Amino acid sequence: MTQLPLRAQLATALGRTAATLSRVTGRGDGSVIGGRVGLMLEPDLLRKLAADRKLVLVSATNGKTTTTRLITSALQEIGEVATNAFGANMPAGHVSALSQAKQAPLAVLEVDEKYLPEVLDTTGASVVCLMNLSRDQMDRAAEIWLLAQKWQRALTGTDTHVIANCDDPLVAWGASTAARVTWVSCGQPWKEDSWCCPRCGGPLDRKGDDWACRECSFRRPEPAWVLDEDAVIDPRRQRWVLDLQLPGRANRANAAIALATAEAFGLPVERALPRLREVRSVAGRYTTVERDGRSLRLLLAKNPAGWLEAFEVSDPGLPIILSVNAQGPDGRDTSWLWDVDYRILRGRPVYVTGERRLDLALRLHVAEVPFQLCETFDDAVVRQAPGNIDVIANYTAFQQIRAEFGRAV
Repeated sequence: MTQLPLRAQLATALGRTAATLSRVTGRGDGSVIGGRVGLMLEPDLLRKLAADRKLVLVSATNGKTTTTRLITSALQEIGEVATNAFGANMPAGHVSALSQAKQAPLAVLEVDEKYLPEVLDTTGASVVCLMNLSRDQMDRAAEIWLLAQKWQRALTGTDTHVIANCDDPLVAWGASTAARVTWVSCGQPWKEDSWCCPRCGGPLDRKGDDWACRECSFRRPEPAWVLDEDAVIDPRRQRWVLDLQLPGRANRANAAIALATAEAFGLPVERALPRLREVRSVAGRYTTVERDGRSLRLLLAKNPAGWLEAFEVSDPGLPIILSVNAQGPDGRDTSWLWDVDYRILRGRPVYVTGERRLDLALRLHVAEVPFQLCETFDDAVVRQAPGNIDVIANYTAFQQIRAEFGRAV
């Protein structure tokens, strides 16, 4: 790789030092502060660090971190990969990730949906993965149709290879201006944000994963890759059983995107798939931790679509702890709780905690789901008998729980 200019080298070194100090002093994992310091000294640092690398940008409302991890695992078969493994998905996090692996010829970066146009323009990434768009963080996230429109504009006139989920109409619309798209059919269980055509506003007719507008020509593109229950069918119509350690349909969808991306780098399924099977947890997600004879499986759910996925993975025979905060990274507005159908929890022992536990308690009360209100997470745990327990938490609540167990990964 081309050597960085002296100013960029200094910015990178000081950023890494700041990141190390953050970790040593217990203030954080350093994945953001290092990048902030670097960008203060060299505002164009991200562009310089991205030069001469083959980059993948991964963006979606749900599944970015897991898909980034899966793609990274696959591409490590062919070379060193720089990545923001813990979800710091804005430019400061990208700078930090690339600084930590300066010589890596490959990079896989999770990117916040709003920042995708900026990061694509800055890095000139060769591949972009687009998976889903749904309502999220109501008080600060842009309207998702506007996000899809920004994706369109960002991809216009680029030679970026897009890997996109054709089952999500908003994603299909957002990717429609790209010169080269590999379409993947990996499902869209949450459809409440895409009943209208994003092109003309007309109603969409939906049958299974297929969809088409009644009033214009916009319809689901033909997929090259198809998620078929527990397997993926590749463009040559060969069926590959996934056999992942990560649970649930959503992770099989993430794996389908990862395999399509790996092939875009010349890595065949037979070499990529064994790498995906090695992934057991992602930044604490799906990790099982132990406390006083209790085994707690940690699940993350940040928005209505995410809760739907978490319920699908959760064991209906187990007690469940639900924890909700409303800090900055979560969004202050918890009105999205009313879009989640909690009736699936009826008949299970449910324990509610978190800073916004009263908001969630009201929602469960209206849904006629019995629950116990707990002041703290520890209080919720000690009320359980020894055995297995599921825990579903939104972002900052999840991170607080991880911290209690030494940030299990």
